[in-house]
Amino acid sequence: MAKYILKRLLILIPTLLGISFIVFSLLYLSPGDAALAAAGPNATKETVEAIRESLGLNDPFIVQYGNYLKNLVFHFDLGKSYQSGMSVTETLLRVFPTTIKLASGALIISIIMGISFGVLAAIKKNTAIDSIITALGMVGLAMPIFWSGLLLIIIFSTKLKVLPASGFSSFKQMILPWFALGFQSSAVIMRMTRSAMLDVLDKDYIRTALSKGLLKRKIILVHALKNAMIPVITTIGLQAGGLLGGSILTETIFSIPGIGRLMVDSIKTRDYPIILGAILLIAIVYLLISIIVDILYGFINPRIKAEYK
Repeated sequence: MAKYILKRLLILIPTLLGISFIVFSLLYLSPGDAALAAAGPNATKETVEAIRESLGLNDPFIVQYGNYLKNLVFHFDLGKSYQSGMSVTETLLRVFPTTIKLASGALIISIIMGISFGVLAAIKKNTAIDSIITALGMVGLAMPIFWSGLLLIIIFSTKLKVLPASGFSSFKQMILPWFALGFQSSAVIMRMTRSAMLDVLDKDYIRTALSKGLLKRKIILVHALKNAMIPVITTIGLQAGGLLGGSILTETIFSIPGIGRLMVDSIKTRDYPIILGAILLIAIVYLLISIIVDILYGFINPRIKAEYK
């Protein structure tokens, strides 16, 4: 298992290098002048040119990327913000805990709702309960985050006035962003849980357990759900990474000072080092989540753990 984890961690290096090259290329080719955005609309041509020269924006692409890669690989330096002049690493680490808190809360809600409703829909197959849960799942899949977020604000903040519409410093302020971000993921997890449970419940060993008179609750939770969790865990891992991307819209809608909102502000001001650093940070977390998911496979299914060895 340790050798497998080490191999997966080493794969992170070329993956991140490839991501950095693609994103750096897209930012380099994107329209707009980062030097003009840093200097301000009233700056003279001489000032803009001086800033462009100091930032190295006049250098060819290969030189710019080479300098960035050298600082990243040998010094773990993501550069400095074009707007504030602060270290990109320090800036990201200041706001990233807020995004982690947002994504973690949304993930917990999506896991609880998704697995619970998925199991319930499976054991109540072809009933009214199954139809209602499936319909809600379709609504969750079809409803984008910005729409569900605005809908929650209108209902619970504007109409009922029971929850705040912005901020992220108290528990009450966290409820709406968590549900807005986790609603769509819970629908995905629910559908996968229902499908996996239906497949497992149709196995011979489940029928044998039922014929022996074992408690149905024990059969569902111990035997069926455990064997149905492999595809569910894969889905949860994918959704966990997706929640980091979904936080961009959620943080913008609810005015949350996290990495998503920082990226939106940086895109407006063409602060390329912040954008690139934020994407790399999200990519690292996403790749680490995929490794954690693979490790969890071994704990759930001993046969997979044996294959790792």
